[in-house]
Amino acid sequence: MRAAALHTAAGALLLSTLTTVPAAGTPAVSPGSPVAPGSPAATGVAERHGTAVAAARAAATGIDFGACPDAEDLPAGIRCGTVTVPLDYAHPDGRQIELTVSRVEATGKDPRAGERPPVPRQGALVFNPGGPGGSGLYFPLIGLLPEWKRLGAAYDLVGYDARGVGRSAPLSCEDPGHFFKGPASAPTHPSEAYKRERITRAKAYARGCAERSGDALRHYHSLNNARDLDVLRAALGEDRLTFMGASYGTYFGALYATLFPSHVRRMVFDAPVDPDPEHIWYRDNLAQSAAFEARWADFRDWVARHDDVYGLGATPDEVQRSYERARDRLAAEPAGGTVGPAQLQGAFLQATYYDDYWPHRAEALSEYLRGRPEQLVAQAGPVREAAAEAENGRAVYTAVECNDAPWPTDWRVWDRDNTRLARVAPFETWDNVWANLPCAYWPAPRQRPADVRTGPGELPPTLILAAERDAAAPYQGALEMHRRLAGSVLVTERDAGTHGIAGGPNRCVDDHLEAYLLEGRLPVRRAACAGRAEPEPRAPAK
Repeated sequence: MRAAALHTAAGALLLSTLTTVPAAGTPAVSPGSPVAPGSPAATGVAERHGTAVAAARAAATGIDFGACPDAEDLPAGIRCGTVTVPLDYAHPDGRQIELTVSRVEATGKDPRAGERPPVPRQGALVFNPGGPGGSGLYFPLIGLLPEWKRLGAAYDLVGYDARGVGRSAPLSCEDPGHFFKGPASAPTHPSEAYKRERITRAKAYARGCAERSGDALRHYHSLNNARDLDVLRAALGEDRLTFMGASYGTYFGALYATLFPSHVRRMVFDAPVDPDPEHIWYRDNLAQSAAFEARWADFRDWVARHDDVYGLGATPDEVQRSYERARDRLAAEPAGGTVGPAQLQGAFLQATYYDDYWPHRAEALSEYLRGRPEQLVAQAGPVREAAAEAENGRAVYTAVECNDAPWPTDWRVWDRDNTRLARVAPFETWDNVWANLPCAYWPAPRQRPADVRTGPGELPPTLILAAERDAAAPYQGALEMHRRLAGSVLVTERDAGTHGIAGGPNRCVDDHLEAYLLEGRLPVRRAACAGRAEPEPRAPAK
């Protein structure tokens, strides 16, 4: 899914536990059944064994936490270390890679007023921010926020960079110096010539990924992310994992729950993606493009209701025309030499992820149309200093999504499906195509999507959090995750669309989160919270 804006048993016991769990996407093997070498079943057995071996090693070694790398610019209170995992779990004694981990230890201090006894430590709370390709190293900083202080009192807050991300055996598909390509067009109904150009670029990008990573490229996928998570659990000295995943992080969190249900203590799935194997990832992206259109309409409606502030139109259609006027003007003359229609599109896509962006984007658009482009350039222009991080993020996103599942290899399928969709959802449909099109020409073997599913009693109760109008992770995904994870409870933020709602401004949501993580307490059945207040408009400068 495209995204805008992280443990121990004795080795023998761990091995015996893991080898009874069928690997996702591979058939179960009955004891004594013949297993053909090289078959999917044989590979699954080898990967289960490799995960057990790696986890046992990590449990014995632990993580030597110390100062974080200077380049990460993390405060001294956060400590960093590494955990070693196999590149290929079918060959646990082969090439090893290191994942970078960050941690702030539990404070033990109850943030509520008055003298209270120390809060008992409940272990490590591991977080992944999604992406694929997002860095989790900064997650422990969240303990500084008031909404997180009670959780930070009870838990070590642990973030990490998944394989491929940042310092964790980083992936790259092109020279970061060429990543920001300058002002570009972003047609909502592209010509045949433009489509041919983008096909050529997608093929070149897929080749670049293969050339820069070689055979290692095939090992960057969600099943290995789930296996890495179990090794991290073991390295942290946790018998069972407490985990929070956001967005894509919910998908491999759900894979973890399917692969290692007995290793789960508590899990939070915030803004879940649809884990249906028939939807990973091509159909999920079609659903996402349709949902972005609805959220774009929400933003335009909000701007129209504040026409007295922004002057962009008193109806959503008038706001749309203001946006199109800016897009046409930028096509003729990019703002600041860096912002064209594509950069405008990227900036306003962020507004469909997060309500907090609404006042800033509306103000920038209003200012630009009044002849003052500075804010638009600041918000939509490339941040050259972040080119390497941005290129790495895109490389990981592409590798994971392309490796995870089969994609259509016939351009006519993409063209047919998205031409139809763009007639009713033009805002993001084609940009989503171009982000994912390298998967049509991907050179590495594909995984078979796992059947994410747990039966009654197999998994401890889990918590699912979702905003009803989330576009990046449409609400249908939360319903599907809830159906597939027996014993899960879904908490919905009504009439809201911010992507990721845990630990935010909605006290009702946060009460459910704290009750679950601190006490193991969940609502008896599905629950709902009223949506957060809409952002307040911010008047442009006179």
